[in-house]
Amino acid sequence: MADVKKVVLAYSGGLDTSVILKWLQDTYNCEVVTFTADLGQGEEVEPARAKAQAMGVKEVYIDDLREEFVRDFVFPMFRANTVYEGEYLLGTSIARPLIAKRLIEIANETGADAISHGATGKGNDQVRFELGAYALKPGVKVIAPWREWDLLSREKLMDYAEKHGIPIERHGKKKSPYSMDANLLHISYEGGVLEDTWTEHEEDMWRWTVSPEKAPDTPRYIELTYRNGDIVAIDGLEMTPANVLAELNRIGGENGIGRLDIVENRYVGMKSRGCYETPGGTIMLKAHRAIESITLDREVAHLKDELMPRYASLIYTGYWWSPERLMLQQMIDASQVHVNGVVRLKLYKGNVIVVGRKSDDSLFDATIATFEEDGGAYNQADAAGFIKLNALRMRIAANKGRQLG
Repeated sequence: MADVKKVVLAYSGGLDTSVILKWLQDTYNCEVVTFTADLGQGEEVEPARAKAQAMGVKEVYIDDLREEFVRDFVFPMFRANTVYEGEYLLGTSIARPLIAKRLIEIANETGADAISHGATGKGNDQVRFELGAYALKPGVKVIAPWREWDLLSREKLMDYAEKHGIPIERHGKKKSPYSMDANLLHISYEGGVLEDTWTEHEEDMWRWTVSPEKAPDTPRYIELTYRNGDIVAIDGLEMTPANVLAELNRIGGENGIGRLDIVENRYVGMKSRGCYETPGGTIMLKAHRAIESITLDREVAHLKDELMPRYASLIYTGYWWSPERLMLQQMIDASQVHVNGVVRLKLYKGNVIVVGRKSDDSLFDATIATFEEDGGAYNQADAAGFIKLNALRMRIAANKGRQLG
């Protein structure tokens, strides 16, 4: 890629991407454009501007993407009740297609012919960033320094930074032993003691949630209002998507909700242990299934459940921009037209308990479902023929002497 003249770098201002910035300048003799995304990670992003400018960067992009992130990525994913391998709410995975999209947009705006990122060659993020980039700009060049250089330890990165005069802040406090990633949906932890799958995670690792043991002794009740499958209000107060998730994170965190310790199967082939805090997402998943339980047709709900693992896998492995994910999304969104109403939840010491749901679009008919007299709304005698017809194939097989089991 000797012909690379301008590169857009996904830049945080931390050690890794600061070293990458200088490395790109020296290795490719190219101009670097930096892009820093505010996805609600809870850290200041503006200082990245001064750091980039100090290293000679003329075009610095710092974008607040919180509303777009939740509205166009998190909410559509939760309409599908998406969970990877039965537990993981995909907090890291769902942020990557948005970052890839913005990298390509900036490349087009600035005339850059390449993009670069700080994902390692062992992880999923390299796949997610690059699949997204190629889907949106097929001819773009991708520079992944971790697959090219020999700076494969923090010590080597620090030595490189000192040698090249890269301004790196040194804090007096002890550095976190974990590799962490945060956005409005979650915060993740990997590495350190977590690399031993038998060792319990440390209590002081968690940032967003109190432990369930220390959560309030009094339950917290909340009401979530849904419109077309998305939360639009909390306790009657209308909010934007980003504010909905931020508030649910706050409430959930106070009540010890959303901690997860799992071993997952990475797309690149290895198993990886990670801990996640997803307080708002944990609440959203439970509440969305509750409002769907009264507003979705049975077969529609079951079909969604059958397709969900494939949909989750597409997000986890980086295929957000694929035609199959887009096709599935159209189907999922069509199912949400009548997913309107209110869900009441009780939050207590790490638990999310559904205690009520109501909707003008509800398919629940109390006159039919009642255990009391139904006034003839349902003829119980009809069940006999229904059962016999469904048993017909098994009766025929039994008459032929075909035993099951």
